[in-house]
Amino acid sequence: MNQALPTLFAHQGGWDESLFALAPVVVFAVLLLLARRRVRDVEDEGAEHGETEDGRTTE
Repeated sequence: MNQALPTLFAHQGGWDESLFALAPVVVFAVLLLLARRRVRDVEDEGAEHGETEDGRTTE
């Protein structure tokens, strides 16, 4: 096992460096999608209860 780690993290032609760049981008994209979904769900819930965008109810 001790010999496998240096081999795993040794230069592999660039693909491992791309993971260091892509991983934060993917994490940010997933968090953005989750936030957008949450906002959409809150807006839909407010529309069902007859609330305006500022949180007041319409009568």
